[in-house]
Amino acid sequence: MINIVIDKPYEFIPPRVNRFWLWVARRMVGRQLLNDFGVSEVECRGQELLRASLEAGNGVMLVGNHCRPCDPLVMDALAREVRRPFHTIASWHVFMESRVKRFLLPRIGAFSVYREGMDRESLKSSVKTMVEGRHPLVIFAEGIISRSNDRLLPFMDGPAFMARTAAKQRSDGRVMVHPVFIRYFFEGDLQATVEPVVAEIESRLSWQPGTNLPLLGRISRVGMALLALKEIEYLGAAQQGAVGDRLERLVDRLLEPLEGEWCGGRHDGDPMARVKRLRTAILPDLVGKELAEDERARRWRHLADLYLVQQLWCYPGDYIAEPTPERVLETVERFEEDLTDLARAHPPIRAVVTVGEGVVVEGARERGRAEDPLITEVRRRMEGLMEESKSQRRSAPDGA
Repeated sequence: MINIVIDKPYEFIPPRVNRFWLWVARRMVGRQLLNDFGVSEVECRGQELLRASLEAGNGVMLVGNHCRPCDPLVMDALAREVRRPFHTIASWHVFMESRVKRFLLPRIGAFSVYREGMDRESLKSSVKTMVEGRHPLVIFAEGIISRSNDRLLPFMDGPAFMARTAAKQRSDGRVMVHPVFIRYFFEGDLQATVEPVVAEIESRLSWQPGTNLPLLGRISRVGMALLALKEIEYLGAAQQGAVGDRLERLVDRLLEPLEGEWCGGRHDGDPMARVKRLRTAILPDLVGKELAEDERARRWRHLADLYLVQQLWCYPGDYIAEPTPERVLETVERFEEDLTDLARAHPPIRAVVTVGEGVVVEGARERGRAEDPLITEVRRRMEGLMEESKSQRRSAPDGA
C-alpha cells in the first residue's frame, strides 16, 4: 500500500516560488521524466489560449486530468511555454515523502492540501493565486491518479468554489478556467515491453509463463486471478458475473461495515466520496490521541481497506476490450503497482499537453441544482479534448 495517509498533525506548506530552485529543478526534470516515468518527449498545444488569458490580466485556473504520477512534471512544459511558473495543489503526503520534496516542491510552486479535512489555508492560497493573477493555479480535479488516459473520474466541486470566490474578490471579477488534457502515447515495442512484466506477475502467482497464450489473454487471466484473490479474502470465494459487477460488490463489501462503524451507516456518493468521508472519521484519533497498539493497528487496517477500494475503483471492467497500446500498458502498470507499490518506467512515451478554451467564471452557483454548471462545462470541454487528442498519435507503435 502506498502511504497516502500520514498520522501526524497537518501543517500547511505554502508556495514559495524561487527562480534559482526552479531553474535547478528544470535542469533535472527531463532526466526524471525519462528515468522514473518513461516519458521521453513532451509537446504542448493550445498554449496561445493560456497566454492570451494571462496577457489579459485574468486570474487563471488550469484543471487537468490525472492519469499518471508524472502529470505535474509534464505540466511544467506548459509553464515554460507561457513563461509563468504555476502554483500547483498537491496532497500533503507528497511533501512528507522526503526532506528533499518538502524543501523543493514549495520553491517550484507547489503547496499542500489536507484531503482528510477542511484546509482553510490551502483554500486561501488557491484563491489568492487567482486574485493576484501572477501564477496560473493548477488543480487535478479527479483528486486521485486514475492510470486511465481514456477515462475521466468524477470531478471534485472544490475548483468551482475556489474560482467563484476568487472572481468575487477581484476588482474586475475576471477568472478563467482552462481545461488541460494530458495524453500519453506509447511509442515502443508493446510486446517486448509488457511481456516481461506479465511473466513476473505470473511467477508471483506461482504460474508457469503463459507463453502459449496471446498477450491480451495473459493479461486478462492475470486480472481475473488478482480479482479472485481479493474476493476470496473478503467474500470467502471467487465470484461469478461481469467484472464490473464483481468490482462493485467487492467495493460495497469493503465499505459498508466501515460505514456502519464510522459513519452511522451513511453510504451515499461514489466510492471516492465514501472513502474520503471514512478517512476523515478514522484519522483524527490516530493523529491526536494516544491509542493502544492493537487499536492503532485496527485503524490502519481500515485505512488499508480504503486504499484497496480506491485502487479497485480505478479499474474499468472493460478497459482493454478496445486494446490500444496505451490501455494495455496502463493495465499492466496498474497490476504491477498494486502488487509492488511501484510501476517501472516503460519508455518511450510521448506526452501531449493540450489547453482548451477557457470558461469564464460567472456568478454564484444556483442553489438547489445537483450539478455545478461550471464544473459540468469544464468537464464537457475536457471530454472533447480527450477525444480530439486521440488523433495526435504519430504512428502505430511497433508490436501494437
